[in-house]
Amino acid sequence: MKTYRELIVWQKSMELVTKSYKIFTDFPKEEVFSLTSQLKRSIVSVPSNIAEGYGRDSKKEYVRFLYIAISSLFEYQTQIEIAYNLKFYTKEKFNNLFEDSREIEKMLSSLIRKLK
Repeated sequence: MKTYRELIVWQKSMELVTKSYKIFTDFPKEEVFSLTSQLKRSIVSVPSNIAEGYGRDSKKEYVRFLYIAISSLFEYQTQIEIAYNLKFYTKEKFNNLFEDSREIEKMLSSLIRKLK
C-alpha cells in the first residue's frame, strides 16, 4: 500500500465524517459550541489519527495512533447516543451513525491485531 488513502477503514471514516457533519447542522444552534463541537472533534480525529499513524516510522507508533483513533471513535459513539437521548435526531439516524461507527471499530480492531 502506497498511501493511507488506500485503506478502506480510512475511506469509511472519511465518509462518516461527511455524513456526521450533515446531520449535525440540524442540531440546536445553542449546541454549536458544546456537544456539536465535541462530536465534530471526535469524529474528525478518527481518519486523522489513521493517517498520522500511517506516516510514522515504526509499526509500534502506527498501532499507537490506531488506538487513539479507536478511542476517539468510542467517544463519538457515546456522544451520538447523548445527542439521540436529547432528541436531536431520530432513532433511524442514530442507528445509521452507530452502525457505521461499529463497522469502522471492527476494521480498526482487525488492523491493530494484524499489525501487532
